[in-house]
Amino acid sequence: MGIRGELFSTRFICEGRTYFFNVKENRNGDIFLSIVESKPTETETFDRRSIVIFQENMEGFMRAMRTAAGYMEKASQRPKPDRTAIQSSQPRQDPRQARQRLQESSSQAPRRFVIRKKPHSSGDSRESKSGASD
Repeated sequence: MGIRGELFSTRFICEGRTYFFNVKENRNGDIFLSIVESKPTETETFDRRSIVIFQENMEGFMRAMRTAAGYMEKASQRPKPDRTAIQSSQPRQDPRQARQRLQESSSQAPRRFVIRKKPHSSGDSRESKSGASD
């Protein structure tokens, strides 16, 4: 067994990110894959994110990974919308303006949005925190 239960390790570097694929064994003898993404930050430290997949879940994980990769392949072959350099450099529209323009151009009645707020609890938390007794 290697350092900290490490059985195998490899890495993949691309566009300022490094991906580590580490096969490890824990104290109970369970084998798992740890995938770590590491990228430098502006403060000369590294931002790290990781996921762990245990051996008994690997088949399902790989099936889902292949499905997602297949979808990405199909999606990348679709024609992309034509955007000019001017369009791509401009900030996105304010959603309120886009909604208003959509309502003006639509022959149907505008959609109505209902925003419901959570009801307040009967006990005020400030009263319970004060600890004052009568």
